[in-house]
Amino acid sequence: MSTLAIAVAGGVGALVRFFAEYAVRRHHPALRPWATVGVNALGCLIAGWISYQTVSALATSLHEVLLTGFCGGLTTFSSAFAIPVLLQREHHWGYAAAVVIATPLLCALAFALGASLGGV
Repeated sequence: MSTLAIAVAGGVGALVRFFAEYAVRRHHPALRPWATVGVNALGCLIAGWISYQTVSALATSLHEVLLTGFCGGLTTFSSAFAIPVLLQREHHWGYAAAVVIATPLLCALAFALGASLGGV
């Protein structure tokens, strides 16, 4: 697949993340950090599933588009670190700690679940 396909998939992933976070922020502002945790976990679930699919020439290109493009645009490592800092600055220490602990734990579990759905 072309670089353009990867870029388009990345843009789609970023838009999915934006709309998920927007919807949570609009309806439940206090839960906004969990939208970021959720999209990161969703990206890990998809990455786990894709990673364990049968690899062929076509599948390899599709893997690049979905993993590098879509999942890369969907997940956000920078926000996973920035949000707890912002929470801490607002003196929400427990909330910040919960996000820091939950993010890698939920992402690892989501990836493992995705991998198990992928035929491992």
